[in-house]
This record gives sequence, structure tokens and C-alpha cells, in this order.
Amino acid sequence: MGIISNRTPVLLVTGFGGQERALELAEPGTVVVHHDLSGLRQGMVVRSESTVRPDGVAEERVALLELAHGCVSCTLREDLLPLLRALHRRAGVRRIVIRLDPTLEAEALIDAIEHVVVEMVGEVPGPAARDVEVAGVIGFLDGATWLDDALGEEDLVERFAVVDGDERTVAQLAVGHAAHADLLVVDGDSPDPARLRAVLRRLAPGAPIVRERAPLDRLVARIGARRPAAGPFDPLLLGCPPLEPDGDVRIVEFTARRPLHPGRFHEAIDVLLDGVVQARGRVWLATRPDEALWLESAGSGLRVGPAGRWLAAGGEGTPERWAMASAAWDDEHGDRASDIVVLLAGAEPDRVLEMLRWAELTESELAAGSTVWAAWPDPFGDLHADPCEDLAPGTRPEADQEEMQ
Repeated sequence: MGIISNRTPVLLVTGFGGQERALELAEPGTVVVHHDLSGLRQGMVVRSESTVRPDGVAEERVALLELAHGCVSCTLREDLLPLLRALHRRAGVRRIVIRLDPTLEAEALIDAIEHVVVEMVGEVPGPAARDVEVAGVIGFLDGATWLDDALGEEDLVERFAVVDGDERTVAQLAVGHAAHADLLVVDGDSPDPARLRAVLRRLAPGAPIVRERAPLDRLVARIGARRPAAGPFDPLLLGCPPLEPDGDVRIVEFTARRPLHPGRFHEAIDVLLDGVVQARGRVWLATRPDEALWLESAGSGLRVGPAGRWLAAGGEGTPERWAMASAAWDDEHGDRASDIVVLLAGAEPDRVLEMLRWAELTESELAAGSTVWAAWPDPFGDLHADPCEDLAPGTRPEADQEEMQ
């Protein structure tokens, strides 16, 4: 028997194309909330709240908000989270739909709903999740342009009104919209539908892919169990994506039980910037024996930043993390290792793996020991983004085949 919840279900709708139809697809008893960020550069956010009446007509309320502290996230938290708790108490509201601005990502908002404490007069302080429950994320994708966006190099600021200093790319958003969705609705015709489907099945395994512009009730019925958010030390192939190639689309896995040379690795990751939809993984650099790095890419944009301490260096971990680490524990290096999963759409798999293997320490470098490694230049700061200038030149495999052997 299922557990009956009196919390109001919340549906998040994301994407570059089609999500604006959320109100058209909504049934009576649905409230659609949307924060329009097109006026962001003027410091203004417009919030619309549309309630679908029993006769199918939508009543809209509009509010003009000032950007709190110059921060989009703060503005949304301070406005949206109390609104969700208030809508839960409004008679006749059976579902809340949050239509996210194309420049917003669902995962951060879900985390805020579940964990940020909201103070309300006359109510017990607590997160919005006391009153509402995230039922799922629907990603609307423009079939005609999504794959080009996911593989492209366009900066977000070139297409959308974002605040100064926002260095995200269109690819990062396009990939994120799909990867974090529980249901994908492809809106528009793709020039290569088979290739698009092959990518989406590997990027969001388990998420049904539909083309129908059906009422939200029918779309929600297609959503299965929500996938939990994955941390940097969780398995990298959650959801059992297809591992066999489909044309030029495939997943390749790189694993190294030796540390990576920071300079060569800095050069090697250039191979992930062309023909790659997404790369994700943990990295063990020889110059950083205690802390793992997390690598994540989308299209031609890539970032490397801190992921946390290795268990062998005193890091804390869940029982699941300890169990996974114990299966490959090394007597000398513990759980230190590099594991990267790459979703290719055009890149040569052998070339990608060759470049990453080139970054591993050679036998002579490994024998030199950690004292020598610590003196090597390390081009990775706390947050590293590519493409960048070549901070640590080195010899690539084409000119160093002997060393690779």
C-alpha cells in the first residue's frame, strides 16, 4: 500500500523550447508560477502566478520584484519558497507547476525546496518541503536545435539576459535540462531524430522520451520514481545507460589507478571539448594526494574543481561509498583513483582514451615518489574552466609515442 501524502505536488518544467506551453497543458486546480528574468540586467524580476479555474480559464497575478542583493538565487528563494507554502494552504490548489526561466537549473531549486528553512507568520519554520512535494522534472527540448546547443561553444550571455560575470555556456544549460529531467518532451522536428534519441537515452537513462503535447496529467503519469541527485563519489553510471555504440554516439569509461600528471592532464582534457556532449568524473592528481577533483563538461565548456577528501586521507563517507571504495582498495593509495565517463557524439573514442591515458604517470615518474610530485607545477586552481590559455605546455602523444609505451 502506498503512503498517502497531504503535501501539494510540485512539477518543475525546464528547457529552452516548449516549456512556455505549461499553462496551455495545465488542468483546473493547477497554479503555474513563472519568474521572468529577461529584465535581470535592470535589476528586476517579474513573477506571474496563473491559476486555472474549473472552467479552464486562467487567472493571472503579476508582481514586480527587485533583485535581492543583486542575486538571482536569493530573489527566487525569498519569493518562491514562501509562495509555495502559501499556495499549499489555498483552497482548490491541487498541483503547482514551476515554469523555470531557461537560464535556471532544476537541481538547485529542488535542493532549496527540500532544505532551506522558510519563516512564515503563524506557521512552524521549516523548508517548503513540509507542505509541498517535488513530483518530477519535465524537460522540454527543441528537437531542431538541442543537439547543436549541447555540442556548441556559445556563451550564455550571448543568448540570454544574465548578470555580469555569469560564465555558463548554452551547452551547460542544454545538457543540464536534459540530464536532470524525469521526463523529456521533444518539441519540434530534429534533423537527425535517431542520433538525438541515442544521446538522450545515454544522458538521461530511465527518463521516458515523448513527442506529444499532452495535458500535464498524462505527462505526469509517465514519470516513474525520481532519480536521486548524485554526488561526486557516487557511481558515475546511474540509471544503467546503454553502453553499446549507436552510430557516432557512445559512452566511454576511463579508469586510472595511477595518479595523473597535472600538466599533461591539463593538456589532455582539450580532447573533451569537441564532439563530446558530457564528461563527468573524479580525478586524482599527483600534486594533490589528499583531495579529489571533480571534472564536468558540456559541449566546449569544462570545469574542474574540488570534490572532497579521499577516504584514505581522512575523508568522510557514507556506508555505500565505503563499500564501493573497499572493492578496489589499494594497500598503498587506498581509494585514490581517476574515473571519468564521457558521452561522445562525434569524437573518436580511441583518441579520447589515448589522451587521458597519456596523462597517467609513467613507471619512472611513479617511482620518483610523492616528494618529487609535489614540486611539479599544478595549473588547476580551486575552480578551473576550459578552454583557457595553455598554462602547462607538454609533449602530446603524437610526439611522445615512446613514453606512452
